[in-house]
Amino acid sequence: MNGLEQFATAPMWAGFVVFVLAMLALDLYVFGGDKAHKVTVREAGTWSLIWFSLALLFNAGLWWYLQGAVGPEIAERKALEFLSGYLIEKALSVDNIFIFLLIFSSFHVKPEYQRRVLIYGVLGAIVMRAVMIMAGAWVVSEFSWMLYVFGAFLAITGIRMMVAADHEPDLQKNPVLRLARRHLRVSEGDHGEKFFVFKDGLRYVTPLFLVLILIEATDLVFAVDSIPAIFAITSDPFIVFTSNMFAILGLRALYFLLADIAGRFHLLKYGLALVLIFIGAKMLIMPWFHMPVHISLAVVATLIAGSVLASLYATRKSNN
Repeated sequence: MNGLEQFATAPMWAGFVVFVLAMLALDLYVFGGDKAHKVTVREAGTWSLIWFSLALLFNAGLWWYLQGAVGPEIAERKALEFLSGYLIEKALSVDNIFIFLLIFSSFHVKPEYQRRVLIYGVLGAIVMRAVMIMAGAWVVSEFSWMLYVFGAFLAITGIRMMVAADHEPDLQKNPVLRLARRHLRVSEGDHGEKFFVFKDGLRYVTPLFLVLILIEATDLVFAVDSIPAIFAITSDPFIVFTSNMFAILGLRALYFLLADIAGRFHLLKYGLALVLIFIGAKMLIMPWFHMPVHISLAVVATLIAGSVLASLYATRKSNN
């Protein structure tokens, strides 16, 4: 395993958590996150660039700090681990975007209401990821053989994703949605961006609340795939947590940036499936072959870039 001794101190953990909460508060209360409006491509592009730049600045700061604290060798390795983890999580989060588009279109959610749903979706995702990362780190530290279980799971998931890449799920048959409709009072119709309404003294949930439930359930499913994937890179919980958080915080902006052109990247799912298969295989062969982090990073980047370029070429060819 590539994970070295953990280096993060309690103040480092606390400082990063405060940073995440501060950025969420700014988004919610300062930059209009609580106001219904349609996010423009320019706004989404700006925020995507901001989150990407912050991730790179954090990685540079981490490298600089570790240079003096533990030496250049560990500093370089930890920086590569963060960059690899961030790239993997960012790439796998694109698959979330395809499902988000399907959910919003299925429920006919207006663009100006999508932002609020995704804000609360991000908040829920942060809590779920934090719990799962801590649990995963403990499991890996106590039962190292679980890495091979993760590897087999990722390889199988990648194969299933490749087989079902062109299959569009039927949301109305989703067990989470069916359970929610069975146990909650649902007030059909357009209620704006409200999650709850009152009728005759009774509280009803709106269709937008059902959308939020599906968004949270979707992220939980994808977290089960993506978190084991990053443990193939490092077992350091601080690296796993920080790379995950930066990918999640930038997910909403990336969604609005790609929403109108997601159809042009239809081959990306095959690339993501190959990434999962590669990472799963890497974990399974660790007892016999240790793959350096920079090699893993290069392979993942090549698979993602190749599927994106192939998608753009295929759509351009079909449009001609």
